Amino acid sequence: MTTRPASLPHSRPRSSGSTAVVGTVTRGTTNPNRLRRMDRWIAAVHSAELRRAADPVAVDLGYGAAPWTAVELLTRLRTAAPCTRVVGIEIEPARVAAARPYEREGLAFRHGGFEVPVPGRPQLIRAANVLRQYDEEQVAEVWRRLCARLAPAGPGTRGGLLVEGTCDEIGRRHVWVALGPEGPRTVTFATRLGSLDRPSDLAERLPKALIHRNVPGEPVHSFLRDFDRAWAAAAPYASYGARQRWIRTVRDLTADWPVVDRSTRWRQGEVTLRWEALAPRV
Repeated sequence: MTTRPASLPHSRPRSSGSTAVVGTVTRGTTNPNRLRRMDRWIAAVHSAELRRAADPVAVDLGYGAAPWTAVELLTRLRTAAPCTRVVGIEIEPARVAAARPYEREGLAFRHGGFEVPVPGRPQLIRAANVLRQYDEEQVAEVWRRLCARLAPAGPGTRGGLLVEGTCDEIGRRHVWVALGPEGPRTVTFATRLGSLDRPSDLAERLPKALIHRNVPGEPVHSFLRDFDRAWAAAAPYASYGARQRWIRTVRDLTADWPVVDRSTRWRQGEVTLRWEALAPRV
């Protein structure tokens, strides 16, 4: 699923007088376990917010031609926050109809788009591989729209979380941006370490907001350059395995880049930085 801002002609009413469905149909490519790295990270960093909510709702936005990612999201989140409900949203009615037989307690499927047609404010919106076909200049408006649908921050809570990013077809390489009601917070790079030649291999999975900014003079380009250099310097650690080499690489990166996670996440083949460090230059 992909779309343009609601003011553009890609907004379609579901029925006369109803709220417009914002979006257009994509290829819908999906595979089982494709989003396992993203799900694992969400469960680790956002489960406390899900447990704290009275009725935690997570949205799998643009789940594609088959419902596997929504089914898996429910299973993974419930290991950390047992009361979580998942709603899969797709703009193609035929895909929603095909997913309905998989509904069960805590899992539902709805027709819709970036208007996110669920009651109230969800605690989580996951939009994986949704903006890939977007124009870069449209991303900020989509982020604004989706962040406005998140549960607000309040006493003792940071509010809901939007996770938007891209991965390869079998989930070996991911890059995603995490956003709260206030806007973007962090960028996470995640990979199956055994498949990695060098960290800049992840550049092809940068989300739409960053993928065209991987050029000299842009922060994300500088980061990936430094990542490769640190990876090369950590080559002696390869004799202990790719995980130890990655951990050493990330540890060295912390001297110059605002890494916000710790070695427990690095061991998973992840590294997360503050958004401001990689945000495109105007």
